[in-house]
Amino acid sequence: MTDLLTSDQIATALGTLPDWRREGSALVRTVELAGFPSAIAVVNRVAEIAENDNHHPDIDIRYATLTFRLSTHVAGGITASDVSLAEEIDEVLRVIAS
Repeated sequence: MTDLLTSDQIATALGTLPDWRREGSALVRTVELAGFPSAIAVVNRVAEIAENDNHHPDIDIRYATLTFRLSTHVAGGITASDVSLAEEIDEVLRVIAS
């Protein structure tokens, strides 16, 4: 899963990931949670998933605001692995943030 996605494939994927956007060679999502403990709970769960998938996001933590940046560095851009991880992050946020 290290083949770069085409612009059309990325656009299609973003159609199913409405809270994500493309910034250059990465998929990006920013979310505000109820507070710092909730943000850290999300980060901890995403870390477990990332380790299991051996695909790690860049995560910026600003109190209760998290920004996820997904890019497959070895491929030099967005791959199916990034789309899959974005879907998994969305599920974590759905469970923890609701």
